[in-house]
Amino acid sequence: MADVPANLVARLEAAAQRYEQLTAEMNDPAVASDPNRIVAAATEHARLGRIVEPYRQYLELEGQIQDAEAIVQDAKAEDELKALARAELEELNARREALMARITEALVLSDRAGVDSVLLEIRAGTGGEEAALFAADLLAMYNRYAERKGWKVEVLSANPTDLGGFREVIVNVRGEGAYQHLAFEAGVHRVQRVPRTEAQGRIHTSAATVAVLPEPKDVEVQIDWEKDVVEHVSRAGGPGGQNVNKVSSAIRLEHVPTGITVSMRDEKSQHKNRTKARRILASRVYEHYRAARQAETAAERRSQVGSGDRSQRIRTYNFPQNRCTDHRLKGRQSGTQDGANFNLQQILAGELDDLIAALIAQETARRLAEL
Repeated sequence: MADVPANLVARLEAAAQRYEQLTAEMNDPAVASDPNRIVAAATEHARLGRIVEPYRQYLELEGQIQDAEAIVQDAKAEDELKALARAELEELNARREALMARITEALVLSDRAGVDSVLLEIRAGTGGEEAALFAADLLAMYNRYAERKGWKVEVLSANPTDLGGFREVIVNVRGEGAYQHLAFEAGVHRVQRVPRTEAQGRIHTSAATVAVLPEPKDVEVQIDWEKDVVEHVSRAGGPGGQNVNKVSSAIRLEHVPTGITVSMRDEKSQHKNRTKARRILASRVYEHYRAARQAETAAERRSQVGSGDRSQRIRTYNFPQNRCTDHRLKGRQSGTQDGANFNLQQILAGELDDLIAALIAQETARRLAEL
């Protein structure tokens, strides 16, 4: 592995050792009989397996490459055998390159791998009703993308407008690789188009924010619902301040240690509102502590969504030019210094794979350089 950086090899070897340690722990009766310990061990084991298994394949491939190279360099080997070895080397080297890309991505993005349930929070930002309509367009885009990926989408909370937009909508997206792919959607999304409400045909600029929070497993976030959370119950109000329920069904939860609050009034059932509110609260508390841990070691912590101002954008959706520009992919081919351009209609149709693959590759390279 002479062509692989020493720091990367060290990380891979450490992951392999930890993987073996966890394998032994999971076979220990004391661990297997403890639900919390076995779930925690199995979760970490599965995460490391995405790194270690392809790493083992890589090492095996290295041996095959060395054998083929030995044949090519053997002066006594027949020409026909050397030709076969050269052809095999070409195939093996291509497989090795693809495998190392997979290993590197799994290693440096391991904090996202294996997280298959996320909360996607979309909020209208600058732009009034047009921003709310754009938030609805973003939700439709993610629904189409999820359908393409085979993920399930569940609406947890929605605050719609009269024209069909959303002031805020929170959905749960579940499926393999959900967090690894959707994490890059966090930030300010800007739209440039003629709004439905514009009579003069002028182009307006509006924005919506997207937050992406991993939904933690119970073993990953410990909340004492009796001691740490204050619950407020009230009647769910309807339009004009009227009470749509004669019983108290609206729930507001406050996590005292962090001050995080969640309100839920979408369901007629108090129990359903409480269940949804707890899911959202658990994700926000988990994200709060995860971000705090990262802040201790990271030189710079970037905010997911900023204030919702148009200038803090990660992506622009330009309808007149049928162009979607991701401003994080600067200097890429098919783009400019302001970002990489994609076909707008394809993006809105949920065809996000090429865009997200470019973001994953860029983030992988950045993190690898920081190892």
